[in-house]
Amino acid sequence: MITVQRVAKAAGKHLTKAGLKLRKALGARANRVCPACGKAIVGFFRYGDNGEWGCPECGASPRERLMNHLIVQGVLSVPTDGAILHMAPNEASLVRHFSAAKHYIPADLDPVRYTVPDMRRVDLMELSEEGRYDLFYASHVMEHVPDDRAVLRNILRALKPGGEAWLLVPLWDKPTEDGSFDIPPRERERRFGQWDHVRQYGPDFADRIRQAGFDLEEIDTASIDAGPRRLHALDDRLFRARKPGGATPR
Repeated sequence: MITVQRVAKAAGKHLTKAGLKLRKALGARANRVCPACGKAIVGFFRYGDNGEWGCPECGASPRERLMNHLIVQGVLSVPTDGAILHMAPNEASLVRHFSAAKHYIPADLDPVRYTVPDMRRVDLMELSEEGRYDLFYASHVMEHVPDDRAVLRNILRALKPGGEAWLLVPLWDKPTEDGSFDIPPRERERRFGQWDHVRQYGPDFADRIRQAGFDLEEIDTASIDAGPRRLHALDDRLFRARKPGGATPR
């Protein structure tokens, strides 16, 4: 669906990408680094309200760069000997990290949208597996599901004891506001930032995760040293949820 908001975001993206390309051609110093592709760049392009949203080389978003930084720094450990369920695998660098696992399952409600090999159709509202996965990853997925509390319970059941869910969602400073797909798309865009979202999360998303039965660690970009935070233009917050039991993670 084409809306004024989407057109404005796209225009800002293309204009700033063109500006970065020109600066590079004129010999501007590449003093920033994208941790997703490892390339030195002259800056990041704008998308919406974020003036340093995307990498001009690989397109990596702030949240994708944050995840790569945390993995490379050893804050997060990818369970390469285990099973990973990767929902909506549109971040190429994370596909590379996670596909090193013994059992890697890329999935989506609409798998034909992706070029990742061996995509599977998974409806999180109907996820019924028990104790199968060591890691569940979903970035900007939970705001699309009709009942996030039910999905969180399904994820908990699908994880092995000690397994983790790495969750990222769009955040604002206010309490979470819920909606439904009965609300017209344009009104959902106005209220939740995008026409296919059914809620806008606040920091109280953490409460929903704990209520589902998880232990929780929140990793906010603000906790990262200013040097690497600026170098990589990191942003977003990771909700690192752990199913009780099993070995203590590193």
